[in-house]
Amino acid sequence: MTSRKPTEELEHEHRIIQQVVGGMAVIIEKLESGSEIDPVVLTDLSEFMQTFGDKCHHGKEEDYLFKLLEKKGVPVSGCPLAVLLHEDEKGRSLMADLKLTSETYIRTPRAGKEALIGTLRKLIELYPAHIWKEDYLLFPMTNKLLNDSEQKELLAQFEQHDSEIGIDVHHGFEQLAGRILEMICAGAGTCHAA
Repeated sequence: MTSRKPTEELEHEHRIIQQVVGGMAVIIEKLESGSEIDPVVLTDLSEFMQTFGDKCHHGKEEDYLFKLLEKKGVPVSGCPLAVLLHEDEKGRSLMADLKLTSETYIRTPRAGKEALIGTLRKLIELYPAHIWKEDYLLFPMTNKLLNDSEQKELLAQFEQHDSEIGIDVHHGFEQLAGRILEMICAGAGTCHAA
């Protein structure tokens, strides 16, 4: 029996992403109350979502987990994989929008404020439900379908994926999530995960 399952690693990454997505609600509150957002927060937020959320996290799911599940007989065109892949694509589109709306806001806060709020709201709508589907549908199914050897192989593939991106990069983005929340939540009381 493996000491750690690959789904536990993905769940750990979900908690980090959820905290950052929860911080997005605080950004919206600040924007709506007339406060300006530090450009560093928005730049870091966009970079975190694109690198950690997409390349690190979704990369593991799509390149390794989903392909293994397909080999085990889970249809990629059916539920849950087709839905999750569609949501990953939607997330990528929203991450690109976040980068653009953040850059616009940084250049001209008044002109970019509403578009930025709209993008943040869409990300907040997407991620909690997407993560729920994975945590409570996909991962339990994965743990039933994969034997111990397949679990170990998948975990090794995840570790290889992280090392290709750079272990320091992966860990650095986990730390960046904490710094983003500190910057967002400064003076806002507490931040709550979405």
